[in-house]
Amino acid sequence: MLYRPLGRTGLTVSEIGFGCASWWGKPAFAEAEALALVHAAIDAGVTVFDTGASYSAGEAEPRLGRALKGRDVSELVIATKAGTYHAGGGRIARDFSPAAVTASAERSLKNLGLEVLPLLQLHGPAREELTDELLDALEGLKARGLVRAVGLNSFDPAVIEQAISLPAFDVVMVDYNVLRPEREPLIARAAAAGKGVLAGMPLAMGHTGLQVAKLRDPQDIWYAARGLLRHRREVLQGTRFSFLHRQPGITGSQAALAYVLGNPAVSCAVFGATRMAHLRENLAASGMALPPEVFARIRRAQGR
Repeated sequence: MLYRPLGRTGLTVSEIGFGCASWWGKPAFAEAEALALVHAAIDAGVTVFDTGASYSAGEAEPRLGRALKGRDVSELVIATKAGTYHAGGGRIARDFSPAAVTASAERSLKNLGLEVLPLLQLHGPAREELTDELLDALEGLKARGLVRAVGLNSFDPAVIEQAISLPAFDVVMVDYNVLRPEREPLIARAAAAGKGVLAGMPLAMGHTGLQVAKLRDPQDIWYAARGLLRHRREVLQGTRFSFLHRQPGITGSQAALAYVLGNPAVSCAVFGATRMAHLRENLAASGMALPPEVFARIRRAQGR
């Protein structure tokens, strides 16, 4: 596993991180399998584990806490999110008030069994929700020694642009993959401003390999339904990149990760996994170079 600096936070992170969300955090996914994936990732040198208070109907964060119990967490960068929470009935509610974000961070510490959160990220705030009072509260969490670094996760470029301009934010998390080349100037500006950059969805949700059509287990059905319901455009776009899965010496997932990690402004690419083979395949992408001819073909498929 290779490592990169996380902006100017003083933290060093594995260039590949493990996302603890979605099916991984649900009770329907066996606890023993979920914990084994985290332990295997740690043993392979992964230091970034990304979760959130609202993920998996509120179940992912405490499950990650159980996975970390008894492990040496001193070198791990556990990242969680505040501002959204599970409100029951499958609903996700929002509250970016200073009091709510502070209370969320304090609950996260208990759920994760940590004394300090290495990284607390706001989960999809709107620009108008980034008030001076909220920024003061985030600085207050740092001053109390409860949070080391503060970040923001958003799919809205305007929100990321605002975060780049605000000293309160140390890290930004953006959706970056072969389907999202338009994020590259934004990522460059974030890195130039000293922000750490986490790449979310680096595998483009498996759409380059048409994973929605490969149904073997309950999680496949769940992910396929979510993809067809929320991401039909991306499913169609992904078919233009099916060639990634026909390259010698590199799998499609590894090629997708190599593309993201080929951007030196990216600190870490975070993906999720519910199969050990999938985890190991993707971790092997650390240090892989994307063949120039494959990169050129990606650019052509992106319309460059």
